[in-house]
Amino acid sequence: MRERLAPVLAGRRFERVAIFDPRLVRPLDPRAVARELEGERVEAVERRGKYLIFRFESGRSLLIHLRMTGSLRHAPRGVPADDPYRRAVVSLDDGSDVSYRDVRRFGTWLLVEPNDLEPYFAQRLGGEPLERAFGARRLGERLARRRAPIKAALLDQRTIAGMGNIYADEALWRARIHPLREAGSLDADEVKRLTRGVKDALRAGIRRQGATLRDYAQPDGREGRMQETFKVYGRGGEPCDRCGTPIEKIRVAGRGTWYCPACQPFYAARRSSSRPSRSRRQSSV
Repeated sequence: MRERLAPVLAGRRFERVAIFDPRLVRPLDPRAVARELEGERVEAVERRGKYLIFRFESGRSLLIHLRMTGSLRHAPRGVPADDPYRRAVVSLDDGSDVSYRDVRRFGTWLLVEPNDLEPYFAQRLGGEPLERAFGARRLGERLARRRAPIKAALLDQRTIAGMGNIYADEALWRARIHPLREAGSLDADEVKRLTRGVKDALRAGIRRQGATLRDYAQPDGREGRMQETFKVYGRGGEPCDRCGTPIEKIRVAGRGTWYCPACQPFYAARRSSSRPSRSRRQSSV
């Protein structure tokens, strides 16, 4: 999405802004936020973790988190917009519009003042997994002494910026690590495998423009294709591509989790008592 928006937004001024859904900017007044955005000129469109960043020439930034169903569409002004899920519209100075739509209304907009952007991210996000500086040593430091299941640790944005439920499952399958393994129990070789798994899973998703799991009637008709090549996610009962064992589903950190019981055995259980840990009892179904 950033790649699509950057060329058409760089250098453009926000001429008019209309925010129709107050949840988008709560607890702030949507009319006040819209007034603050009007007149801002876009210097660059960037991404950090799951945030889109509209950097303005003034030094301020608009952070947009799409959550599960948010999307942004750029189109000429006057294109029919009878969309019940349209939550905001930005009219640009070149006669085009950027519409924000969100079926489930989980997305957020936040206007950040100059010098506040990096402190905001520092409290919420870990390293970018596709940067060259992010390696096994850095991931190992984030996981050391953590007792949470490794799947839960990966979903914590302070561990790795941008990891979501789908790609955590896919990365763990690639690394042959059980999602309920205690994060701090991974040895150096396992952390290396997991680092490669994370990078490979995310790159595969980017090549296929993400996954489209449900029909939310996207107005521009764009759909990702990652769901066509899932290794485990959403494939309960189907054979593992690697060994043929049926994929199983459990719950970890409140999220549906898929894994191969043969390729991803729960090694940690052999070093503990026969009684499952509290986190495992709560997470399994």
